Amino acid sequence: MAPMSKAPEHLSQQELESYLWGAANLLRGLIDAGDYKQYVFPLLFFKRLSDVWDAEYHNALAETGDEVYARSTADDRFNIPDGAHWSDVRNASRDVGRALLNAFRAIEAANPERLASVFGNASWTDKAQMPDETLKNLIEHLSRHPLSLAAVPEDELGNAYEYLIKQFADDSGHTAQEFYTNRTLVHLMTQMLEPQAGERIYDPTVGTGGMLISALAEVKRRGDDARTLGLYGQELIHTTASIARMNLVLHGVEDFRIATGNTLSEPAFIERDRLMTFNVVLANPPYSIKKWNREAWQTDPWGRNFLGAPPQGRADYAFFQHILRSLDPETGRCAVLFPHGVLFRNEEAAMRHKLIELDLLECVLGLGPNLFYNSPMEACVVVCRTQKPPERQGRILFIDAVHEVARDRAQSFLKPEHQERILKAYQAFDDQPGFAAVATIDEVLAKDGNLSIPRYVRPVVEASGSNPHGDVKTLWSGLEASGREFWQQMDAVVDMLDGMLTAEANHG
Repeated sequence: MAPMSKAPEHLSQQELESYLWGAANLLRGLIDAGDYKQYVFPLLFFKRLSDVWDAEYHNALAETGDEVYARSTADDRFNIPDGAHWSDVRNASRDVGRALLNAFRAIEAANPERLASVFGNASWTDKAQMPDETLKNLIEHLSRHPLSLAAVPEDELGNAYEYLIKQFADDSGHTAQEFYTNRTLVHLMTQMLEPQAGERIYDPTVGTGGMLISALAEVKRRGDDARTLGLYGQELIHTTASIARMNLVLHGVEDFRIATGNTLSEPAFIERDRLMTFNVVLANPPYSIKKWNREAWQTDPWGRNFLGAPPQGRADYAFFQHILRSLDPETGRCAVLFPHGVLFRNEEAAMRHKLIELDLLECVLGLGPNLFYNSPMEACVVVCRTQKPPERQGRILFIDAVHEVARDRAQSFLKPEHQERILKAYQAFDDQPGFAAVATIDEVLAKDGNLSIPRYVRPVVEASGSNPHGDVKTLWSGLEASGREFWQQMDAVVDMLDGMLTAEANHG
């Protein structure tokens, strides 16, 4: 264990992020960039646990001089068994991967309630991929600075962890979609739903936990007690679920459950033989997945097929129905990030009709391209409520925010002013020419239930008078609006053809 030390140095947020990113740089060229996260996050988490344990132990020992009491005090937060401390692994002269793995499993076994499976399942003992020298370099790099609570408060380490997630997503490119959602968009979605203290928050495709963390931050930002939140998530990929668990622990969250498994075939959260319900659901489901069990969905034991069975080529409406069925019948509200195709694809028209008739749909928010990591497609956010306020019942708000984005290299993001404009339009729930429009359910059904935003939000054109340039602008605006709808539908057609080709390939 580390000796008692003087007051720990404090790194600025930028210094902390640079220091942690330095660990990833030690792996550059040795393994695929998409695999950095499997190694850096568990090591960072292990170092944090060990340093926090040390600080608790030394503080208690300084107060009482009683080693047994000091150890018991340190173990109150979490238990680090003998031989499973950072310093023990640091002292290992050989088989460092095995020493790490043994320490991880010992800590997980000693803390089954909070840390089960938290370290993931990376190939620590594969010396061809991760030789002792590389692991020792990583350990020595992370040993340069203490990561106790006094040196690095939870919010700062949590922010740095989120920074690493973003960096890993940038580095791994096309594989990032599985675990990362643009945080500026997540922040907007969270503000729209206004999570409250004491509520249950759920993400059925939780990735690295960014949406849950954003909900937590939103409750804190309003000065409410975030400790009363219940945070739940399910994630298909084991490594990603582990990253989410570490993320929540590092943010100081105690009441959370992150399950591993397939949300559609094996929903993890069951209560009294029914799907557990939640006050708030935030989600970015994998879009248009083609390998899923449509046949089982048609007789879904949880009653999630109440709108119908989506086509085999895209499970978007399966995730959508799972989310709607997971909403609390009185207070439930959700914001889901989808590709635009869910708004108008013909093969989902019947399900869309039922959704509209049930008056669950509150807002359709259109966003610009490049908000997904692996696709330039335009995205939309669909907001639903189980009980709309009386003044919103029978009506749907459409917001065309396609121009409310900024670009940084290949990625788009929302600046604070973009988020503020969209949020105000959502809260106002009225017509704003060229930006927002309210339509009644009858008006939407009269358009065949087509939710394509350009059908409701038309561009504003300045009066041209006798100025011939005004006529050109009028024509151009009209062409631009119809062109956007056309290209959105072309995206959906290309996606559909891709699905058909994949299905044919799967059937030989």
